[in-house]
Amino acid sequence: MPTHVLVAVDGSTQSEGAVEFVADEWGDVPATLLHVIDPVQAGYDAGVLPSGSEAWYQSAKESADDLLTESRERLVAARDADDHGIDIRTEVGRPAATVVEVAEEVDADHVVVGSHGRQGVSRLVLGSVAESVVRRSPVPVTVVR
Repeated sequence: MPTHVLVAVDGSTQSEGAVEFVADEWGDVPATLLHVIDPVQAGYDAGVLPSGSEAWYQSAKESADDLLTESRERLVAARDADDHGIDIRTEVGRPAATVVEVAEEVDADHVVVGSHGRQGVSRLVLGSVAESVVRRSPVPVTVVR
């Protein structure tokens, strides 16, 4: 059984499933809920926010805060306990690389991510954050569909 789980949260149904999975499987294990703000979504190179992007970042940060708060509340409710041992964290960067980096920083010994279930050409062309995390992670990864 893990001693600290990192859960990637992006607002998708699959990431909600990842939170539920952690609650069901490891209800009493400390967890970090992570949302990665991807600057590429705003049309910028990852990690480089040009001037004038403060409004975009502030909006993305507020959305991340709301998403993480909701995820934390779901995890607390599912655990039927208080929120001790549940941290939330927002980072800016490329999602897969950032998930792996944060897993190492928080000393997580297991990562849980949702799969978007892409198949065929879209999976090959767009790539998969979950697949990249699985390949790069130094700790076991569970992908929830």
